[in-house]
Order: sequence, then structure tokens, then C-alpha cells
Amino acid sequence: MERTIGTVVRGVRAPIIREGDDLAQIVTESVLNCIAAENITIGHKDVIGITESILARAQGNYASVSDIAEDVKAKFPGGHVGVIFPILSRNRFAICLRGIAQGCKKITLMLSYPSDEVGNHLFDVDMLDEKGVDPYADVLSEEKYRELFGYVKHPFTGMDYVAYYKELILSCGCECEIIFANKAAAILDYTKDVLCCDIHTRARTKRLLKKNGAETVYGLDDILTAPVNGRGYNDFCGLLGSNKATEDTIKLFPVNCQEFVERVQKLILDRTGKTVEVMIYGDGAFKDPVGKIWELADPVVSPGYTSGLCGTPNELKLKYLADNEFANLSGDELKAAISEKIKGKDGDLKGQMASEGTTPRRLTDLIGSLCDLTSGSGDKGTPIIYIQGYFDNYTK
Repeated sequence: MERTIGTVVRGVRAPIIREGDDLAQIVTESVLNCIAAENITIGHKDVIGITESILARAQGNYASVSDIAEDVKAKFPGGHVGVIFPILSRNRFAICLRGIAQGCKKITLMLSYPSDEVGNHLFDVDMLDEKGVDPYADVLSEEKYRELFGYVKHPFTGMDYVAYYKELILSCGCECEIIFANKAAAILDYTKDVLCCDIHTRARTKRLLKKNGAETVYGLDDILTAPVNGRGYNDFCGLLGSNKATEDTIKLFPVNCQEFVERVQKLILDRTGKTVEVMIYGDGAFKDPVGKIWELADPVVSPGYTSGLCGTPNELKLKYLADNEFANLSGDELKAAISEKIKGKDGDLKGQMASEGTTPRRLTDLIGSLCDLTSGSGDKGTPIIYIQGYFDNYTK
């Protein structure tokens, strides 16, 4: 019988992972148990996704607020630091800010407006037009901000992040002032020592600050890049990708991801004779059209993946073929013509009209988003994702 199903995605349940667990073995056993229980036939190019969270947990990649404070104090001995462009997040940034504040004497906190980098809004963008504010040029004090926009709470969290971040900094015994601006160099009127907290624009921000006379410039990706007091670190992205673990500790992005995915791939090959692809995934890369939040608060979607997941899709647009080249065909004749076209397609379709409208994104970003949406971020208990048929096409 002809196959009637294309890509299939399964969330695989796993035990609660603790530090020191052999996660590669646990992933292998969990997937093989799923295959046996569901009577699935494993195939070459099946994909196994593992959430970054359980790898970091197994590695014990945790650090404390005091570790952050110690590293910040060493990098900014002057004590007055401009902390610029943080995202608005209790889980992602607030605990980092606590450590930063404990390592400083004074913080000038510069928030982008009307939203942060990943789309969390301080207020509705239309208020800029109502108030005659130019977000590209105007630098606002906290007093001016309140006069113009009042006390707006985030629609999802109910938080007034301006007040929340200010209270958090002050509670650490650190002096605080808050300004609002979207030009990185605006902070240099307040201090020449700057900690850039943006994620995907951090390289440009650092470059502009140095060009305009900053004396000391670091990013969150430069904090905890090596162990402090023997605890967790990430040499690739520092504090970026971290999450709150407890009130005093953070879980960092995992390390040695490439070594891990290749080990899982080998374990599956040894047990089944099949070469699967394996990736670590964090946030998916997609945007909420209602809340306007861009999900990707991690520095990358996937910090480690096997070689078969390199590159972008190389696909033909079936709708284009049906409406153009084969517009005069229908039924089995149309199906046969399209199947032959797919079988004979070029190895690189970039720039060809027949591929126009296919998704021009990296495979790891697409599959990582699929994994993230499947596993969720709550209590589903499926931190392992098993995908079949992703690389199939109409002819398979």
C-alpha cells in the first residue's frame, strides 16, 4: 500500500534527569523503548532532538548569583556599569541582573523601547505616535518615561518591568538609574563601562560602543565563560541561554554538545544499524503574531548537531509546479510528472523559480522549532523528540 503519512513527530518521555546521569544512554534507551512500544521501524535520517535543559542538568552546569557578581566585579573594577538592552524576563534575565547588581556599586540601566530585542513590549508601539516620541533619537529619563507612558504592565506576566528591575537592583545595595534609548552610544553620556545584554545584535552593539569611545565593553556572552569557584560556565556564550534554577542559582547553556550528539548517534547505530541525526535544541526560532514575542532568547537554536543536519532545505514548490510547468495535467499524470521532476531536481536549487516560496532557513532552526513546539516548556515530560520522514519528499 502507498504510504499516506509524511513527517511524524513524537515526544518521548524520559526520567527526570539529575546531575551525573549518563544522558546519552538514557536518550538511547528512551528512544528504543518508544520504538518497541509503538512498533515503529527506525530509519536512516530519522532525527532525535534533545532539549538543552536536560543536557545542562546532567552536566551539572549551574552557577550562583555570587559567581556572577564575582566575575562582573573583576571585569568592571570601576563599579559604575551601564547595563544596556536586556530582555524583559524574570526567568532569563532577572536572576542575572541580581548577580550583576551585587558586583556593582551603581548601574545605569538602559532599556530599549517600546520593546526589548525579542518583542516583549513595555508599551504599545502606537503610543510613540500619540506622544510624538522618536525611538531612534530620543533618550528618555525614567521620569519622562513615566510622564509619557505611565505604568504599563506586561499583558502576559502582569509585570511592570521598569519597576521590577529597579527594585531588584536597589535590593542588592546597588545604586540605580534607568534611561530609555535605542542607540547604544547613548549610554556613554552616563558611563564608559558597559555590559551589553542583547543577544543576537551583541556584536554590532559592542562594535558601536568601542567606536564611540567606550572604555570597557563586555556582553553577557563574556560573563562566566570560565569556572568561578569551580562551578558552571559556558565558554561559547557565557550567561546567554541561561535560565533561573532557584532564587540563587542559574542553569547555564550546556557545553560539549558536539561530543554528546555524536555519542548518541553512535549508540543508536551500534544498537540498530541505522544512522540517525541528533541535535540539541533550545528555543525555537519563531514569532508570536499576537503577543509579538520572538521566541529565540537563546543565542542559537541548536548548540550541537550531527553533520547530516547542516545546510538548508533543497525543495521544489509543488504548488508552483502544478500551476506552471504542469498546469495542463491532472490526476495520475500530474502526480507522475511531479514525481519525476523531484527525482531529477538539482542538488542546489538556490535561485530557481521552482523553489521560490520554500523556507530559506537552516535545517537546525526549522527542526529545532518543531522540537520546541512539540516538547513545550512545561509539564509534558517529553524532553526527547523523535522525528521520522522529515527528509522524505513526494516520491518516497
